[in-house]
Formats: sequence, structure tokens, C-alpha cells
Amino acid sequence: MEEKIKEVGKIESFNDKKFGDSEESFAKLLEESGQKRIGPQEGELIKGKVVKVQKDFVLVDVGLKSEGKINILEFGTKIPKEGDIIEVLLEQYEDNEGLIVLSKEKADKIKVWDDITYAYEHNKPIEGTIVAKVNKGLSVDIGVRAFLPGSHIDLRPVKNFEKLIGTTAKFKIIKFNKKRGNIVLSRRQILEEEREELRRETLAKLKEGEIVKGTVKNITEYGVFIDLGGVDGLLHISYITWGRINHPEEQFKIGDEVQVKVLKYDKANEKVSLGLKQLTEDPWLRVHEKYPIGTKVKGKIVSLPDYGIFVEIEPGVEGLVHVSEISWTKKSKNPLKNFNLGDIVEAVVLDVDPANRKISLGMKQLEPNPWLLLKEKFPIGTRVKGRIKNITDFGVFIGVDEGIDGLVHISDLTWSQRIKHPGELYRKGDEVEAVVLKVAVENERFS
Repeated sequence: MEEKIKEVGKIESFNDKKFGDSEESFAKLLEESGQKRIGPQEGELIKGKVVKVQKDFVLVDVGLKSEGKINILEFGTKIPKEGDIIEVLLEQYEDNEGLIVLSKEKADKIKVWDDITYAYEHNKPIEGTIVAKVNKGLSVDIGVRAFLPGSHIDLRPVKNFEKLIGTTAKFKIIKFNKKRGNIVLSRRQILEEEREELRRETLAKLKEGEIVKGTVKNITEYGVFIDLGGVDGLLHISYITWGRINHPEEQFKIGDEVQVKVLKYDKANEKVSLGLKQLTEDPWLRVHEKYPIGTKVKGKIVSLPDYGIFVEIEPGVEGLVHVSEISWTKKSKNPLKNFNLGDIVEAVVLDVDPANRKISLGMKQLEPNPWLLLKEKFPIGTRVKGRIKNITDFGVFIGVDEGIDGLVHISDLTWSQRIKHPGELYRKGDEVEAVVLKVAVENERFS
């Protein structure tokens, strides 16, 4: 009862003051009594309707006794139109002109900080534009300036920061201090989350035998790592091509988009083995049909080991020309000296072995066999003349026809003398006469 009497006393004391019945008088009375004004308070964000756009200011109706005037410069390039609803800050109920003091610029800053605080507290992404390069990172405009460290720009280290200036992206706020105006962002965190989501989707639909698309992520001497969408698969060097390849860099570069086949998928360890050559038919399945014995072929020299020449006659199919099949007559110590990698040569198919992926080739078969001609030219018993080309323990070699030497065995040098070495009778370069005893075409021997 006493409290009610006191309250009545307060009201009576208000009425005793000579302020009249106006709203202004009542408002002053409330202020003097320490009570808050009914409605929006100074320092609050409120919404208003644009009623007039002038050259220097914009008039806004916020539902109070008078309109508010805002300097047009506060709107920047985004000038509103009459009828637009905008959010503003109520700075003061009236100025010297009796107008409500509003601010669009301050409202935007408060709203930006509210959005930043919400994004930080709820781990939400925020959009911004990269505007400048700064020490160890980039400056990002998210309504206020924020710092993006170089290590948080991408999943991989970025060397050229300048190329990102002017681009817009989403970021996570990893450090935030409103009092100091300190904001640190991370784009890498966004990309990691996106990659993890993509990885789960990719693993869920990945199947052996499936043909998939990917991007070359890394190249090593043993193969290529391909990003299939958050999951890396290995394309081993042996699965790149049916043909010969020395290093994967011959065929790929980082960033290439490729189509590959899933050969094996280990779900437990999330390992994926890929193949490229498996997208095409194995060329060895048809070599018997395409290259029967006796077929003339043309190809590129891809290897030159000591024992012969490997010739690629089509991608994935190589044939070997053994050193013994290079020439009928030229038996030099280094029969490969006249050939180079990349040379285009012709040969004849001598044998085909698809099971062991081997084709035997010959070059000398492109020309007539001189040993057959020799047998016709020098029948048994024919006398021939020539110079001694070489002397060995077992006999002397006489140059008879171009590229062909005949052997006179030590036992056929003389009827009358017993000799231990042919050098006792002859020297290299001596011109001698001999008789043909035998021409062995199969063994390429001339006695």
C-alpha cells in the first residue's frame, strides 16, 4: 500500500512542473526522472524508408516524430531510391534543426562487426575480396580489413600472391579481436572442408573397372598421382602406355585433365590403382594378323643395346633386329655405330611370338642373300685370287668377294710342309691364289 502511495506521489510531482502537455515536455520529464524513452534508443540499429533523395542528403522516415537526414556520401556508390527500406543507426533524437540524426555508414560498420562476430562464433564462412599484398600474406576486405596469412591461402603453397588480388572468395575466421580490430582469415580451411566432402562422395561411388576423370597432381619417376576428387590415385608408369616410356613427364604435366580406368580399389586403406593404356586394346592381340612372317615394316629406333636394335613399329609394339640380322657381310666389332635413337628404319618380320610379346626383325633380308650368289659365282674347284685380310692360329682369311672372306684352314695351306702357325708362310696383305672347296650358305662360310 505504501509503494502505491509513493508511485502516485511521483506522478503528482511530475504534474506540478509547468511543462504543459506536449510530447517534448513529457520526454524531458522522463529524462529528468531517469526513465528511458519509449521506442528505439539512441545507438540502436533501426529500419527506415527513403522518402527523398537530394543532391547532398537522403531523407529517411524511421517512424518517429520527424525524419532523419543522412549525408549522401555515406552511401558511397550505392545511392538508394525513394521507397527503399534501409537499415540505419539512430545517433540522436534531434539536432539543431529538429531532425533525427541517423547514420548509414555507422550502421553498416556495426552490421559488419555483428556479421563477423556471428561467423566467428558459429564457425561460418564469410565472403571477402582480396585487395592487397602485405607482409607474409594478403589483405582482405570483408567490410573491414582482415589478414590472410600466406600459409592459409590455398592447400598448396602459393608463390605469386599478386595474381589473387581482386578475386573474391569465402574464408573462415580463425582469430578475432574486436577491440583491437584484429581479424585473421583462412581460405585453406574452406578448401580442406570442401575437399573432405568431395572425398567422401568420391569414395562412395568409386568402383573397380570404372572409367573416371581426374587432374594430374604430382609426377614422379615411377608414376603419376591423379586427383579424382578429394582422392588421389596412382597411375604407375607401366600402366601409362602399351609402348616404351622412360619418364611420365614425357606424356604428362601437372594440371592436365585425364581419363583413366580404376584397376584396383583398396577400401580399407583408401588406395586406388589406375590405368591409362587399359582404355585401348592391347596391340599384341593382333600382331599375328597384322605382321605375318615376311612382312616389310618401318619404325623408329627406341633402344640400342649391345645385342641389337629395338624398333617401334606401332605404339606398344617393338621388334628386335639382332646384330646378326643387320648385314649379310659387314661383321664389324660395332655393327650399331651407324644407327641412332629416333632413326626411322625398315626391316622384315622374321618371327612373331605374341605370348612373350616378341617380334624378331631383320634388316639384311631387305637385300638379296650374297651367299646364294657366291655359290653360283664360285662353284667348287674354282680358282680365286685375293689378299690376306687376317691370320689366325687355325688359318688365313682371304678377301674374295665384296664383304666376303674365304677361310683357308691351316691343314689346307701346304701338302709338303708341317707348320705350327700360318704366319710362318704368309703375312697380312699378301696376294694369294686358292681353290674353292665349299660354300655353306646356311652357316655363311666360304672354304
